[in-house]
Amino acid sequence: MTTFDKREEGFERRFALDEELRFKAMARRNRMLGEWAAHKLGKTGADAAEYAKAVVMADFEEAGDDDVFRKVRKDFDAAGIEQSDHQIRRTMDEFLAQAVLEVKAQ
Repeated sequence: MTTFDKREEGFERRFALDEELRFKAMARRNRMLGEWAAHKLGKTGADAAEYAKAVVMADFEEAGDDDVFRKVRKDFDAAGIEQSDHQIRRTMDEFLAQAVLEVKAQ
């Protein structure tokens, strides 16, 4: 194996690790967002946990954050909860920053 091959293999391993950490951070962010939204919706206990799980699962509908945002936005609108789009997206960003730190700390 040449030095170039070893270097390429190292980059591939690093990319795979980065993708795994990104996936874990996004899942954690979505769970935290789901818990936050559940609280705003007045859900507690098992209902709140189930709602947080539904928010995590919403992320698998399409690439990007829009599917998660739409779920929370739709549920807030249906329940008459007043939260601006900006507030929801800002909360998503704050939870992502927190999730990245938590995942890196593991």
